[in-house]
Amino acid sequence: VQVVESGGGLVQSGGSLRLSCAASGKIFSTYAAHWFRQAPGKEREFVAGMMRSDSSTYYADSVKGRFTISRDNAKNTVYLQMNSLKPEDTAVYYCHLALSTNEYWGRGTQVTVSS
Repeated sequence: VQVVESGGGLVQSGGSLRLSCAASGKIFSTYAAHWFRQAPGKEREFVAGMMRSDSSTYYADSVKGRFTISRDNAKNTVYLQMNSLKPEDTAVYYCHLALSTNEYWGRGTQVTVSS
């Protein structure tokens, strides 16, 4: 499974971005999908996730109410809509797909929020 993120960029505080995660494979809909991020000098942290079973979603407290994860199985794509961005959201954002013991990561996309 190949995973490729896109949609990152430079945005002012309060702005919005939508990240996309495109994946190969015919069984994309069976994978749980997550977004993580890693800021300079910090460990990678969980941002948002979507269960494969019922598409329920869950978020880190730091982004709850501002970020929304969604998926389009017909397009093999997971999205992360990010609103009301803050400078502390600046990081490389990674897409993660998981099924049982298999997991796949993309190379990340840079998001920079200026104050």
